[in-house]
Amino acid sequence: MKQMHREDLAIARSMLKKLIYFDIFSHPLLPNELVAYSNYPNLSVGDGMRILSELRIKKLVNYHAGFYFLGNDVSKIERRLEGNQLATLRLKTARKYAALVSNFPFVRAVFISGSLSKHVMKPDSDVDFFIITEPGKLWLCRGILTLFKKVFLGNSYRNFCLNYFIDTENLEIPDKNIFTATEVAFLLPMYNEDLYKEFMIANQWCREEYPNFADREQSYQIKPHRFRKIPEYILNNRIGDWFDQKCFSIITGYWKNKFHNLSSESFSLNFRSQKNVSKHHPNAFQEKVVSKFNEKIRAFEESSGFTLDYKQKGAVVKQ
Repeated sequence: MKQMHREDLAIARSMLKKLIYFDIFSHPLLPNELVAYSNYPNLSVGDGMRILSELRIKKLVNYHAGFYFLGNDVSKIERRLEGNQLATLRLKTARKYAALVSNFPFVRAVFISGSLSKHVMKPDSDVDFFIITEPGKLWLCRGILTLFKKVFLGNSYRNFCLNYFIDTENLEIPDKNIFTATEVAFLLPMYNEDLYKEFMIANQWCREEYPNFADREQSYQIKPHRFRKIPEYILNNRIGDWFDQKCFSIITGYWKNKFHNLSSESFSLNFRSQKNVSKHHPNAFQEKVVSKFNEKIRAFEESSGFTLDYKQKGAVVKQ
């Protein structure tokens, strides 16, 4: 790698980092995806393809059937293609549930997050929803949706996983690392594209990781039924405020009791519970992914002798 010019070296590092990140999920990438996901600003397809060719020659990456990946396991490609096909089917169902969620009181925007937002699913994958609510009614909204899921969906997470709630006055995501940047950049707007655009403006920090990745477009229009305004009118007062506080106390109390073994720091990260935000990540997925990314960066550097020099928050820092 010493013979590479400084700019080419920076491009190579930017694409290798994303290849390593997505390899955590055994997710090989197409050439145009590697260019789009690179954190090298304004990277052209031509320059990206040229550097990828050099990385292949130097045996730092593998290439098969149009995909780039690490290691020698070509079965990753078949699994990804199967995951893409399943995602196409599951997205049809997810749209119906997104339309359903949009009709609940105080819901102001509905996005799809998680694996489906990357257009890949496993047979046991959940459909994750990211929801923006009216200020002061977030926990009431969460409580109503949770009750609906438990009563009418048998508490199933398969098509109705309520992972993250924020309100319209609290759009910026505080955790800034490669995991959250990826989740924010890939969010798929289902309802209220205008609020999605506001959300992305409030989270421009994720462009440090994805400067070449365009905002997603809402593929079809969801229009909530006008009858949604009736319960909002009834509950948009002190009674609604009381119910919101009650839902906050009950839900957070349940989480604290169920996950009492977690440290206060880990609980705060995975179950962020404030009046304007509700995060529910019981498997500490963010911590695990960032830790795994750090490990894979170190392993790649040791095996290849190529320093990635990753200096952004939430990733390994190479001195």
